[in-house]
Formats: sequence, structure tokens, C-alpha cells
Amino acid sequence: MRLTKLELAGFKSFAKKTELSFGEGITAVIGPNGSGKSNIADAIRWVLGEQSAKALRGTRMEDVIFSGTQERKSLGYCEVILSFDNSDGTLAIPYQEVAVSRRLYRSGESEYCINNNNCRLKDVQELFRDTGIGKDGYSIISQGKVDEILSNKSNERRVALEEAAGVMRFRVRKEEAARKLENTEKNLVRLEDIIAELEDRLGPLEQQSDIAKQYLKLRDELKDLEINQFLYQMDRSKERLKNNASVLDQIAEREKEIEVQSAQLQTDCLQLEDRSQGLDA
Repeated sequence: MRLTKLELAGFKSFAKKTELSFGEGITAVIGPNGSGKSNIADAIRWVLGEQSAKALRGTRMEDVIFSGTQERKSLGYCEVILSFDNSDGTLAIPYQEVAVSRRLYRSGESEYCINNNNCRLKDVQELFRDTGIGKDGYSIISQGKVDEILSNKSNERRVALEEAAGVMRFRVRKEEAARKLENTEKNLVRLEDIIAELEDRLGPLEQQSDIAKQYLKLRDELKDLEINQFLYQMDRSKERLKNNASVLDQIAEREKEIEVQSAQLQTDCLQLEDRSQGLDA
């Protein structure tokens, strides 16, 4: 794996898009004080995921965006692209050329990309794990970094040596697993508290459950009794209707007989009236 190109646009003093190519061998960037040499190292650290504005010689992260001059307006965003030759497959990604980019807007929004595909900062850090490349990797050695490596502080030397030995990936995974285990233990403690709290409520809830079951049983029995009562009353009503219908039939027949008798009486009455008139005459 080899660094091949660095592109800067709007980063600190690089207002215009600037491209630095790194060929085989040694590439040196020289210039007087204040020409922006340190900005190149800051750009590399920044695109690899540096989150501290102080480490980039600023007070806040938006300070890395070109702030403008008397002759040039300030820009609304900055972008840095770092390209690598991955023909040897050092990076665990199926591309022979890998370009990592980071863009920051003045609104505070930031985005990372690997080969123009949006990704997370964690993905960038995982890609370069144990390669020596990174904001804390031994491939970027600033003026004070040498003193840290050669100091008597074992912790500072240990970080650099672990990165160089290729065990940092496993250390990070171990720390992540430890954090997950710690969170799991906290969740288990919380679950035990919840279980204990629910156990205290279990007795009253069982009583309420028994009462509810008894209520449901009595309700079903009441429903069956009401249905049976309704069916009984319906059968009685049908029987009454049948009897009333029979009585109505008898009354209708009796009414017909009375009508016949009435007609006969009317006929007899007319005859008697005729006879009475004849006798009167």
C-alpha cells in the first residue's frame, strides 16, 4: 500500500483546489514559515478522522474551512481526499485504488466517503486499523510525537508499538467487547430489579386474576341462563300464539254462524212485517 495523492479544497489556507502527488521514493514539501506546510499534515490527520480542533491548531472545527482574505471571500465548506494504491491488498477492501474523503460545512454537518460511498467515521478507522495510518498512527509523526515515543511513559510508547505490531485492531475489539459486556451486566442488573419489583406485585395480581376468572365464569353462566330463559319465554309465547290462533278460528266460525242466524232473523222479520201490514190492511 502506498500514498499516491492528496487533494485539498477550501481547507485552511488552500482556498483553491490543490493536488499533491506522491511518487515512488521520498516526497518532500518545503517552504518558508507560514507557507502552509503544517496544514498539509493537518489535512491528512483531519481526513483520517481527527475530532479535536485543538489538535488541528484551532478553537473549533469550522476553523479548518478557508475563512477568506481581503481579496477572496470565505468558503462554505472544505474537502480533503486521500488516495492510496492498494494493489497489494493491504486494506481489506476489494479495490486497487482507495480514496478516503471528508467534507465539512459551516453549518456543522460532516460526511465521510470511501471511494465516493458515504460511510461512518468508524468505517474509516476500521479500514486503516493496524496499518499505521490514522490520526494517532505512527505514520504521522509531528514535532512532539518523537518525544512521546522516546519518553519514559510506557503508556505512550505502548500505543505506538501496538499500532506498529498490528495488535491495535484486536485491542479495540477487546475494548468494544468489554464495553458491550459491561452494558449487558448493567441491563441484567436492571432486569433483576424489574423482576424483583414485579414479584412484589405478583400476589395481588394473582388475587385479581382469580377474581377476574370467577367473574368471567359467572358471566358465562349468567349468559347461558339468560339465553335459556329467552328460549323458554319464546317457546311459551309460541304456544300462546298457537292457542290464541285456535281461539280466533273458533270465534271466526261462531261469527259466521251468528251472521247466518242474523240473516235468517232479518228474513223472518221482513216476512212478519209484511204479514203485519196485511193484517193492518
